[in-house]
Amino acid sequence: MIFLKAFIVGGLLCVIAQLLMDLTSHKVTPAHVLVGFVTGGVILSALGLYQPLVNWAGAGATVPLSGFGHLLAQGAIGGVKEKGVLGAFSGGVAATAAGITAAVVFGYLAALAFRPKG
Repeated sequence: MIFLKAFIVGGLLCVIAQLLMDLTSHKVTPAHVLVGFVTGGVILSALGLYQPLVNWAGAGATVPLSGFGHLLAQGAIGGVKEKGVLGAFSGGVAATAAGITAAVVFGYLAALAFRPKG
């Protein structure tokens, strides 16, 4: 059942992003969606609204960009509790270090394996 929940929530987040790009009067680009979803994840996490979604949908809520924002916010909150105000800056980076590293490594491997057209 957890797979179905993850698929539905992750799919709905993708549908929202696609609808924003296709149906808005302003030309919303993927960069706008990236910033909006990460910021939205931070805001929802700070308000305590994103964690219940993560608990219910698992990877369907953590894998999309809003999940990255949630992880940043939780890391910053944890850093503040641990190290004070300066922990707000280091906590988010520490919490997301594995994801950032994986994105860089797999991006590099994909660049080596495939030839870009351009």
